[in-house]
Amino acid sequence: MKTRNYISLTIMYLSIMGEKSRNDWRAEEVKNKQVILRDYVSGYPKESDMYIVTSTINKLKVPEGSNGVLVKNLYLSCDPTMQFRMRKNPHSPSHQSESYVPGSPINGFGVAKVLDSGHAEFSAGDLVWGTTSWEEYSVIQNPEQLKKIHHTDVPLTHYTGILGMPGITAYAAIYEVGLPKKGECVFISAASGAVGQIAGQFAKLLGCYVVGSAGTQQKINLLKNKFGFDDAFNYKQEPDLDAALKRCCPEGIDFYLDHVGGKMLDAVLLNMKVHGRIAICGMISQYNLDEPELLRNVMLLALKRLTVKGFTHRDHHHLYPKILELVLPYIRDKKIFYVEDIVEGLENGPAALVGLFTGRNFGKQIVALPPQ
Repeated sequence: MKTRNYISLTIMYLSIMGEKSRNDWRAEEVKNKQVILRDYVSGYPKESDMYIVTSTINKLKVPEGSNGVLVKNLYLSCDPTMQFRMRKNPHSPSHQSESYVPGSPINGFGVAKVLDSGHAEFSAGDLVWGTTSWEEYSVIQNPEQLKKIHHTDVPLTHYTGILGMPGITAYAAIYEVGLPKKGECVFISAASGAVGQIAGQFAKLLGCYVVGSAGTQQKINLLKNKFGFDDAFNYKQEPDLDAALKRCCPEGIDFYLDHVGGKMLDAVLLNMKVHGRIAICGMISQYNLDEPELLRNVMLLALKRLTVKGFTHRDHHHLYPKILELVLPYIRDKKIFYVEDIVEGLENGPAALVGLFTGRNFGKQIVALPPQ
């Protein structure tokens, strides 16, 4: 996998697709490559749990009478929570976490271009982001969940990350849930991931002392040299997580953004300050264990009078205009950086998705589809 020049890739997509008129798109017979779920999985998904098929579309237009939209998918987001939907009974009761259907394409967040529309709020040529299927062309029957992309002076890939679901999650963690103050110590696990890298930079902009953990030395260097974290450690090389946290956060932790749970959360409890806050938006270390790890230091929640809150991006989408207002100037002024790991071709999507669970990606994992 390699990191691409995102701005030039975005320009390429826009220029090539702009050469074709709406009528050209409708007239052509096209191939539609899809990533299909073979069957329900248990444990970590494997590449063999998915397969590629190619069908033919005779007419690129929405069905007669439909209020849906037909889109050409440009970028697909790889997200850890997609593994839950590969199971027969996903963890979350939310309707947004319903299981995928074996024999059908998987789906997730993506960036697309509208080719045809039966919906009054969308027109051919609109760029959008939201939930779409892992295929080259999709008919989205509920386009109300899509968000139009109005700002194209930043990479389109960012709408799978810093300007998409991970960005909403990071904003909520810092500005709605954790509320860290200048001078406080903020610790973030999985800090080089899609959410962690943004949240850490938000905290730095607020004047916090920010520490992160990640799984390779390359990622540690990224945190300290690119994102401006004050300190970071490789949890895979630390035999004693408690000692690592005491070394990096000698005065204790005011706010912890938890993505991993398990042993890391247990060690953090030993290092939280009295009246500290913990926000939990994921526990990736526990997702595929037969028996979740026990927390041995849970009594410290009471002794230290800690506040613990679970949250999800789903409760904060109404803040999206406010998020854009904050984040877009930071991106343009290069006060925030976002690293993306892009693979090209839908056929490489299963490997990219599975790679999330071994830490193979370097930054936000994205699958880029050909423009036509």
